[in-house]
Amino acid sequence: MTKVDRIDRDATLACPDSFTPRGDEDDFARLLLRPHFTATRETLVLAGFDAIERLTAIQPIEASAADRCRVAPHRWRAILAAETQQVLIAHNHPSGEARPSRGDIEFTREAAHFLSIVGIDLVDHLIFVDAGHYSFQRAGLL
Repeated sequence: MTKVDRIDRDATLACPDSFTPRGDEDDFARLLLRPHFTATRETLVLAGFDAIERLTAIQPIEASAADRCRVAPHRWRAILAAETQQVLIAHNHPSGEARPSRGDIEFTREAAHFLSIVGIDLVDHLIFVDAGHYSFQRAGLL
């Protein structure tokens, strides 16, 4: 069984511990990821880490209506070129709904599969809203 097999589960059945209130966010979420997100525009952030979990690269990508769940190849190359061993995906939902959409689940499944082919682990996908963030990993979806 691979990490991508569990994504097929319905996200509405995810455990309640999958949401972290904003006041309980760690420094990485609060200081490095959250500043990329606004209340009016969806943004996706790719963060790469080396074998000892040091940040190797970060790629913020502003989404457009046409490509909300797509990452251009040059963005992946920028993350993977820096001896990256693990990737974290984060994006925001300006709507305030923290649960993943079907598109979010499909994108995560495809990203996890792609990364596994090149020997890199997808460690989490976080969805940020004003009140906090949702974790695919803690929800058991990775």
